[in-house]
Amino acid sequence: MEAVEPIKDIIDMIKIAGGDAFRLCFQCGLCTASCPWNNVRTLMPHKMITESKFGLVDLEAEAWWLCSTCNMCVSRCPREVGITEIMRSVRSILLEFEYRIAPESLRSAMASLTGSGNPWGGERENRGDWVGDEHVPAFSEDMKTLYFPCCVPAYDPQVRSVARASARVLKETGANFGILGAKENCCGESVRKAGNDNLFEELAKNNIDAFHSAGVKEIIVTSPHCYATFKEEYPELGGEFKVIHFTQYLADLLDRGKLQFDRELNKKVVYHDPCYLGRHSGIYEEPRKVLNAIPGVELMDEVNARENSMCCGGGGSRIWMETKRGERFSDILVEQAVSQGADILVTACPYCILNFKDSVLTLENEASLEVMDISEIVQEALGMRE
Repeated sequence: MEAVEPIKDIIDMIKIAGGDAFRLCFQCGLCTASCPWNNVRTLMPHKMITESKFGLVDLEAEAWWLCSTCNMCVSRCPREVGITEIMRSVRSILLEFEYRIAPESLRSAMASLTGSGNPWGGERENRGDWVGDEHVPAFSEDMKTLYFPCCVPAYDPQVRSVARASARVLKETGANFGILGAKENCCGESVRKAGNDNLFEELAKNNIDAFHSAGVKEIIVTSPHCYATFKEEYPELGGEFKVIHFTQYLADLLDRGKLQFDRELNKKVVYHDPCYLGRHSGIYEEPRKVLNAIPGVELMDEVNARENSMCCGGGGSRIWMETKRGERFSDILVEQAVSQGADILVTACPYCILNFKDSVLTLENEASLEVMDISEIVQEALGMRE
């Protein structure tokens, strides 16, 4: 393979791959200062770019996949540079030139997505096994809504309770819904952020075909990552659907007087704003409205909340990569919740739930903190705890 001209050609390639916003940067450094990695390690961007054997951008193998696409840099950029899109573009270029430069665990997840339609490598026919003994109907054309649970609660035993709680609450509140089970696969959001556009399009088109074949017009999702992808990415591929995050569904019921909690929980709760629900999608009030409506809940924001919420570390495909102890954002957030005197750390994203649960298990003296998805605390407030 012939080497390309260094810097100029690199910039041109980034632009072609979707990173044209690169030209807007006037190097104020606010993005680097805002990055959550500053809380756990020293960032040295000047050491990230060198010339490789391909004449391309090169660096420590893992470094281009450090970005969790939390959007903190984008939200603070005075020039509105789409930095997460630039990172996605660079990753796409690197994968094209040298696939093996990607972290091994990420390559393994991509292989599982290619073969099984999910990053865990679970059997396709087992995608609906999360329902357990709970009766959840298969979606049919006479139903109003499809419930799409996300790969994490569909396959990871630690988080299956989130999908079951969501389904129970949907039934309890009278939703006319069903699931597609084995007919669906990963939404593809994280693999796109990892730079594998071809695999994303394959996954997305398979889902769009399945949704169209089933007559789906409205989708309720558990994951903010699915929400952002179905809402922003799928229309470009012919997938136009009404997309509702579970917290929006609950908040709407409260507004219409169709949801009421009678059970007091008497718990101190810290709510964590997921990056893809908050900064990416602008959904801040709905989760708080739901939690404030539960009798006995003393709701607290995190040390840094809403637009300033710290990432759990799972976005940008990092949910599939190992982050060594001492560099996990979720550890910091769990420790903060404990220091605030919280009984429960609540969030509305399966990635956050998985990372927080791992942090509680591995940090000393944190076992008393309970980690819950908003669907689970609503389930408990309705007297239906699993």
